Amino acid sequence: MIADFTYYTPTKVIFGKNTESEVGSLVAKEGCKKVLVHYGSESAKKSGLLDRVTASLAKQGVEYVTLGGVVPNPRLSKVHEGIELCKKEGVDFLLAVGGGSVIDSAKAIGYGLYHGGEVWDFYDQTRQIQGCYPVGAVLTIAAAGSEMSNSSVITNENGNLKRGANHDSSRCKFAIMNPELTYTLPYYQTMSGAVDIMMHTIERYFIKGSTMDLTDQMAEALLRSVMEAAKTLKQDGNDYDARATLMWASSLSHNGLMGCGHSHRGDWAPHQLEHEMGGMFDVAHGAGLSAIWISWANYVYQQNQQRFARFGRKVLGLSGSGNADKDAQATIEAMRLFFRSIDMPTNFAELGIHPTAAQIEEMTEKATFWGKRTLGDVMVLGKEQIREIYLLAAQN
Repeated sequence: MIADFTYYTPTKVIFGKNTESEVGSLVAKEGCKKVLVHYGSESAKKSGLLDRVTASLAKQGVEYVTLGGVVPNPRLSKVHEGIELCKKEGVDFLLAVGGGSVIDSAKAIGYGLYHGGEVWDFYDQTRQIQGCYPVGAVLTIAAAGSEMSNSSVITNENGNLKRGANHDSSRCKFAIMNPELTYTLPYYQTMSGAVDIMMHTIERYFIKGSTMDLTDQMAEALLRSVMEAAKTLKQDGNDYDARATLMWASSLSHNGLMGCGHSHRGDWAPHQLEHEMGGMFDVAHGAGLSAIWISWANYVYQQNQQRFARFGRKVLGLSGSGNADKDAQATIEAMRLFFRSIDMPTNFAELGIHPTAAQIEEMTEKATFWGKRTLGDVMVLGKEQIREIYLLAAQN
């Protein structure tokens, strides 16, 4: 049965070549007094993108201050630095120039400015979010979908805790998407992004409850398109159409559309399992997801064999045998082969990490919030099940 739903996506999207030149007029329309231009590595400067962005702001008479240095798995310490800088400078608008890490960091700064106090409280779930300073984005990496989602994930260096916070007030006012800005991304980062995009849809696809067939078909089409684009980009990293496909799919995969009409919000266990891997080992998020997904799927598939079998037919093009168990196993193996075909890991060793028994136990404890929660929807995972999935990933 199709479930009732609310679909909310207020972000204005400006998509295409040279669209970053419009950032000044977009920010000016927000009526702000001063902007924080938040970015990651020095590549934003070297490529000339930061100069183009700030020139566009200056042309519109918008004052700004800059803060770079955001890293993958964005750090709480940088968020604290941004909050203090914004307070000092009187910033009232946050412009993220980068990928999901930069956008997530900007959202966290926005939470801190709006509320005061310790911003980590919202990620540690000891305070409730009420609002956020306005955020806009100039997207340079197609992956996380933060440009159109209500989510933000931050890593606290104290304890290596990677946690998320979701609130609609953090949705970007606008998102500028120029696929050409992703041409210079390293191959590994491009493919890691493709996996992350896929997983945002897969997490909503694999549930134990009922689904809306139209949404399923959109999800399956998106996944096929992302896989095809990834294969194309393996051969030619400057293929504009493939880059554009990934960039748009990044947004559609995580703005809520791929879960409309489903009775449950998604499984999300692979994401939560990866958060502990990212917090401990600082791995690329998408690569961490492919490294854990195969073990998760092998552990839970018997709870919904028909769903896995459909995924194999509709997304991976498998003919199917009519035996749901065999078809589900074939689906998982086909996903393993796809990940490897784009040089993404399918276990811990391929990811380049070798957790000790003590580290697996620590990740397990942290994943349950020290016994305060379970994970998953296809199968509800407690401490014992989480540990077993980590061990599978370590053994494969």
